[in-house]
Amino acid sequence: MTTSFDVLTLTDEARNVVLDAMAGEAASEGLGLYIEVTGTQGNGYAYDLYFSDISDAPEGAAIGRDGDVTIVIPEASVHRLRGSRLEFAADGGGGLVLVNPNHPTPEESNPGVPAEILALGIESALAQLAVSVLDEQVNPSIASHGGRADLVAMDDVSKVAYIKMSGGCQGCAMSRMTLSQGIETALRGAIPELTDVRDVTDHASGVNPFYADAN
Repeated sequence: MTTSFDVLTLTDEARNVVLDAMAGEAASEGLGLYIEVTGTQGNGYAYDLYFSDISDAPEGAAIGRDGDVTIVIPEASVHRLRGSRLEFAADGGGGLVLVNPNHPTPEESNPGVPAEILALGIESALAQLAVSVLDEQVNPSIASHGGRADLVAMDDVSKVAYIKMSGGCQGCAMSRMTLSQGIETALRGAIPELTDVRDVTDHASGVNPFYADAN
């Protein structure tokens, strides 16, 4: 059963695009527009939009109507999408764009870092030394292919640095080599006491992802 929807709205243009696309489906009757958060990308969320039977909505999903479009949002995505708006952007050939006022928490953006380590920040002397190495030695060398590496956390006790890559390095098949032969070598050269340098990048969301979803 659908109710008045207060999670996400569609602009008139976006609604027309969705309805046209839905009409092109082989069995459009009973279809809903599913929108869910699949992870994080940069400073925002990554999304999946698709059509599926409304009757297949998972338990706890938010279901509502915007005009003639039935929207289904899985329960885990509701608070991450509340207040969002689906628009149509004509730039670059045209496409749907999700404008979301919500942003990932630091824990969501860095799932590979223990929360207690992330909470320490990167203000310690050891962390700031690592930041300097990345800014002065590493990033200038990988900027040629649009890459960047940033320190997101430092475990001062275990001496573990957590690194996130972005730009051309995110999802690049050479990023493992960049980490081991470039970033890690530079950091260990300047900070001999480091015991590990861990890559917490979501490479599956990169431009050339080399990690594939098994599902």
